[in-house]
Amino acid sequence: MGAHAAARVMEFRPLRRALATLALTTALVPFPGGGAQAAGGAAGAGGLNLVSMDEVVVPIIEADRVAGNMRFKLVLETHDAAAAAKATADLPRLREATVAAALEFARLNASGLRAIDAERLDHDLNGALKAADHGISRVLIVEVAASHS
Repeated sequence: MGAHAAARVMEFRPLRRALATLALTTALVPFPGGGAQAAGGAAGAGGLNLVSMDEVVVPIIEADRVAGNMRFKLVLETHDAAAAAKATADLPRLREATVAAALEFARLNASGLRAIDAERLDHDLNGALKAADHGISRVLIVEVAASHS
């Protein structure tokens, strides 16, 4: 290894150390809400009332053909525990509103060849689900992806 290559390796060691420190710090810092888990129905922890929804998959239609699909997972944050219980009981109806909003979003704004505009999807889903159930304070997108077929 020449002197020039050795100098470049020396320059990256502090960066590598900083990235390792950042990764360790991120792993040890608790998440907001005291680490509330949103798996399987309603979960109230740290004042949060969360209801998870199974993955939603909708087709992306371009030029009268299926060009791919959009997949996402949601967690619904409700005002209180009673609203979380109601949302859990109404999950089929809420899923119907979610699929309708997602189909419209995919028709107008999605492509299997580019990233999903998560901010716009968030806006559309929040509007649709808050209208469907007034106990929902916000919709959290925890995973979103598009694929080309």
